Amino acid sequence: MFLTGRQAEILDLAKAEGRVLVEDLATRFSVTPQTIRKDLNDLCDSKALTRIHGGALFPSGNENVKYEARRSIAAPEKQAIGRAAAAMIPDNSSLFINIGTTTEAVGEALLEHRELMVITNNINVANRLRVYPSIEVVIAGGVVRGADGGIVGEAAVDFIRQFKVDYAVIGVSAIDEDGALLDFDYREVKVAQAIIANARHVILVSDSTKFERTAPVRIGHLSQVHTFITDSCPFEGIRVICQEHDVRLVETASQA
Repeated sequence: MFLTGRQAEILDLAKAEGRVLVEDLATRFSVTPQTIRKDLNDLCDSKALTRIHGGALFPSGNENVKYEARRSIAAPEKQAIGRAAAAMIPDNSSLFINIGTTTEAVGEALLEHRELMVITNNINVANRLRVYPSIEVVIAGGVVRGADGGIVGEAAVDFIRQFKVDYAVIGVSAIDEDGALLDFDYREVKVAQAIIANARHVILVSDSTKFERTAPVRIGHLSQVHTFITDSCPFEGIRVICQEHDVRLVETASQA
């Protein structure tokens, strides 16, 4: 593909920053958003970038990894995180579990619990837990993503808002050094935000590879959760955020 000077510069920016946004680029190059959208469409048609709402991603390790491949990433760490989260949830509790391979590890670790009500927008979690008579499974309605069995959209958000539960177990696609919790799909983000708003205790579960990634859509901030469970935390700034906002930080690698 032949690139114009502006398109080449956009591509360089995307490589450096992981993503570019239409409004920012329009301001930077003093052109209309429509002109930038055409540039991004050309770059995405050539597979140089991947289109997202409001901009584009550079298709590298920063883009969303296919779901089945994600299951094998840091699998032992996710299992340890899952066990640590499950240990914090007592019998006779109600909880949300959202989409993600780490949250699925929590679901797996809950199989010995009794008298749980699990409300989820994750078909994989629902299918795993449904055969256990001591666990009542309630599944959200909405649009099912074929890639990972996640249920997203406004119907799922409305469904979640009907409940007020004891615990929420949430996962994210990326964690920024400033504590921002990030994901790729704005529809999934809306469900996650509803889950956070309707739980008495929010448990964030995320392996340390999420510190190495970025994603374009903001779920919220680390200060909004009560407990953060990871295998290890490489950033002192994250520790400071946890201390300042009374977020319990649990590192499973230090407990091994």
